Amino acid sequence: MFGLGTPELMLILVIVVVLFGASKLPELGKGMGSFIKNLKKSMSDHDEIDVTPKKEEASKEKSEKPA
Repeated sequence: MFGLGTPELMLILVIVVVLFGASKLPELGKGMGSFIKNLKKSMSDHDEIDVTPKKEEASKEKSEKPA
């Protein structure tokens, strides 16, 4: 995995704790989790917008128009 071993990951963890502080780590983790969740959701959503009218709306519009 990118050539990172246990010592490198521990060093990165220590740097993160020093930079952000231990009290900010839960907030940072929550933010990263919601980012990943939203990213996965946006990638699985369809890019196209469905503009076809629903059956109920179409029948309602036909009945309201005078003949």
